Amino acid sequence: MKLTDELKSIKGIGDKTAANFAKLHIQNVRDLLTTYPKNYLTYEEPVSIAEAKEGERVSVLAVIGTYVDTRTVRGLSLTNIGIRDASGTMKVTWFNQPFLKKTLHRGDTYVFVGVVKMRNGSKCLDHPEYYKQEKYRDMMQEWMPVYPLTKGLTNNTFVKAMKACRSVIADMEDYIPEDIRRENGLMERSEAFENIHFPMNETLLRGAIRRLALDEFYAFLYDMGRLKEDATRTANTHPVVQGKAVSEFVNSLPFALTKGQQQAIEDILADMGGDGCMNRLVQGDVGSGKTVVAEAALYAVVAAGYQGAMMVPTEVLANQHYEEFTKSLSPFGVRVALLVGSTPAKDKRHILSALAEGEIDIIIGTHALIEDRVVYHDLGLVVTDEQHRFGVKQREKLSGKGTYPHVLVMSATPIPRTLAIILYADMDISVIKELPKGRKPIKNCAVGTNYRATAYRFIREQAEAGGQIYIICPMVAESDTLDLTNVEQYTERMRSVLPPDMHVEMLHGQMKADEKAAIMDRFLAGEIQVLVSTTVIEVGINNPNATVMMVENAERFGLAQLHQLRGRVGRGKKQSYAIFVNGKESPESMERLKVLEESNDGFFIAGEDLRMRGPGDFFGIRQSGETLFEIADLYNHADMLALAQKLYQAYGERLVPPENPGSMTGTTVL
Repeated sequence: MKLTDELKSIKGIGDKTAANFAKLHIQNVRDLLTTYPKNYLTYEEPVSIAEAKEGERVSVLAVIGTYVDTRTVRGLSLTNIGIRDASGTMKVTWFNQPFLKKTLHRGDTYVFVGVVKMRNGSKCLDHPEYYKQEKYRDMMQEWMPVYPLTKGLTNNTFVKAMKACRSVIADMEDYIPEDIRRENGLMERSEAFENIHFPMNETLLRGAIRRLALDEFYAFLYDMGRLKEDATRTANTHPVVQGKAVSEFVNSLPFALTKGQQQAIEDILADMGGDGCMNRLVQGDVGSGKTVVAEAALYAVVAAGYQGAMMVPTEVLANQHYEEFTKSLSPFGVRVALLVGSTPAKDKRHILSALAEGEIDIIIGTHALIEDRVVYHDLGLVVTDEQHRFGVKQREKLSGKGTYPHVLVMSATPIPRTLAIILYADMDISVIKELPKGRKPIKNCAVGTNYRATAYRFIREQAEAGGQIYIICPMVAESDTLDLTNVEQYTERMRSVLPPDMHVEMLHGQMKADEKAAIMDRFLAGEIQVLVSTTVIEVGINNPNATVMMVENAERFGLAQLHQLRGRVGRGKKQSYAIFVNGKESPESMERLKVLEESNDGFFIAGEDLRMRGPGDFFGIRQSGETLFEIADLYNHADMLALAQKLYQAYGERLVPPENPGSMTGTTVL
């Protein structure tokens, strides 16, 4: 078996199962191996029924004390038994598994594994795993990987497929010399892939993550090095000398630019008027006004007779930029268009034709801008907003749509400058630190779960005063493996505690694009008072009327990401607030969250995040699309980033990373 083999080459995977894997963009063995577990289940020593606590995942060694009862309720098959040990009794229920009547018998002893619930004052287990004692003893020696799933695909199918690929893992060659691995305490690649999927303990898992993080960083730096070489050899084919035109545009704005914005625009104009192609990063804290800097750069290019393109990670953000650009640039005769995945086919054909003919000056869109059929008349500037959402290869592909266009990338991800210099080694960097005038600093508080009732009263008061509220939850639906607040349940909870005339809606990444856009439009229009969401709203959404950001299970996020979320409020003249609820209740997690109370400076927070978390804190929530890397984390694995840079400087083109697995630099989830 080879990495390039189709999934159907794996025993037990037919057309139907392969089609289900394809929904997760898993087409071959390589794709399968680089789909890492999102969590791990461990099997602990069984506890007594009396010791089993509500909400906890437990293992209970008990005897079946009743006959198996199977009945159908509203089309759903329910199988019920009662179990007992010396300390008490418990009810157990399975859904749509009537065959258990032939498997389980009164008097049999099993270890039952599940999350304890209370129903009518009694302890219950819904749909638990069950094992004979001998089998469970074996299970206690393993960590069970939990993979991202889709309809029709079970975790058991995933695990079986992964185990069938162990021979491919064992045959992996390592591109890093043995002496370097030994000197830095690194696993071999094959050992890392074995232990990311089937770790025997936490030490081996952390070692695997560390090694795969190095591979991702090194592949990224290798690709960046190629981009830098290309840029240094490229002459300026689109000279832009439009200082006067840009001044007119800036003077037309209803607000004054900050010194940081002015300096960034000056840097950009100097680059685009020079001898070589611009390749610049504008890094600014959340709410610092990077978008207007990009707008000024795009207008300069249009005034010089070229086209500009701006690629953003979400359709919601693309729509927002399109409306803003159309309003501020139409008085200057600039023709702006929007191209996203949900653009109707008829409109898309018209836009593509107009773009190729030069009848569109600025095109704003998502990854739809890099589709093969998109052709530009004369592309002079490429802007990628929220650069951390796009891989190097996406950026390259958009740049390749023109003849050596200028490149401007924007990032609101606060990164300490030492890391920025490594990550963006191919670029010149402009940093915007000040916030626009008139904005009040956000008031922050980190609290325990006992503060929720007070928070709900405060949310109600803010809504009654005309403000709007974001509530962030780390999961979409209820999980049996993680005790985290979820969007669906939380939305219902907020509807029950707030007055009926206050509109509460939910938003998450699994919704269709048009559904998400409709909800955001209603929220921006003030029709929704409380929006319960996953981190899908993390990037760029601008609603000046939003005054409260409440984050549940805040301990599960990095400080830098929490700062990004906080940046969705405080964008108007009203006083805004951020509430971070610590679901873990530990002093350590509260200490981390207190950093957000002390400062609104993203660069300071990023440095503190790096200092406090240290390398290897893997067990956080990682939402799809949040980061450039699959496993590597800029803060947790700073030592591996430094080693990757050291290796690239020492070996350069002589140390070639494998195409995959481990290299995810061309991957993004939009």
